[in-house]
Amino acid sequence: MDQFKQISTFAEVATRGSLSAAARAEGVAPAMIGRRLDALEERLGVKLLQRTTRKIALTNEGAAFLEDCQRILTELEEAETSVSERSARASGQLTISAPAGFGRQHIAPLVPSFLSEHREVKLTLSLNDRVVDLIGEGIDVAIRIASLTDSNLIGVKLADNKRVVVASPGYLKRHGTPASLDELSNHNCLAFSGDGSQRGWTFRQNGKNMVIKVDGNMVCNDGEVLHDWALSGKGLAWRSMWEVGSEIEAGKLVTVLDEFNAPGNDIYAIFAQRRHLPLRIRAFVDFLRHAYSDPHYWQKKT
Repeated sequence: MDQFKQISTFAEVATRGSLSAAARAEGVAPAMIGRRLDALEERLGVKLLQRTTRKIALTNEGAAFLEDCQRILTELEEAETSVSERSARASGQLTISAPAGFGRQHIAPLVPSFLSEHREVKLTLSLNDRVVDLIGEGIDVAIRIASLTDSNLIGVKLADNKRVVVASPGYLKRHGTPASLDELSNHNCLAFSGDGSQRGWTFRQNGKNMVIKVDGNMVCNDGEVLHDWALSGKGLAWRSMWEVGSEIEAGKLVTVLDEFNAPGNDIYAIFAQRRHLPLRIRAFVDFLRHAYSDPHYWQKKT
């Protein structure tokens, strides 16, 4: 305890610039502050501060030590806050943004259970497929399915995800199962069209990702429609496992070209800041992570 008090006193003096200012903040005599600093320097065997009657200055050793002390004190404060908040109750308004299809299937059905555990939370769920401005639109948590490469984003991974090519057993019986990427040209590919342009399908071959422009007689800008078309045997579709996992498990859809699957876009919770997150945000993210960690979750209809 004495060692910790010495460290916190040193950081306070260095931050405030004088022994008297640190003493006033703590409500003790300046002499007590001076004794703590003397004891610290004696214990460490190094001079941390150059002290005169008018001012103090950090030595080179003191400046390096101060940086470590501030980090330790900050981490201790955060640890204490985290522990104390665990015994508190989550409360307040929680605003969540999620992609429409994913939100309908894997967020909205879980909300009632979350709120039954946290009765003082009020939750607003906004479903849309655009990238929202978290701060400008007042969003607490945005769920995104992406490769998180933007260093400005603060995210927590909720679950793995991959994209697979699927078709109904009936379609494959009529048209055959493609064994190579070249054979996609022989199949009716149910393509997604967004912003007026048709998007390609991404695969991995010979250690490299490649985008293949597919062709078919049915194109749509709604993934749920493509999903339904695949179920009804209209062609091949490139869909996320979060969307088709239960149909694959039930045998309603079959995956093809699995050996060419590219690394998936995983599922993340995105925040505007990491430190001092309200308990309601942490509770909701932990709730989703726990639900998604169930190995059978993605194979069942929610």
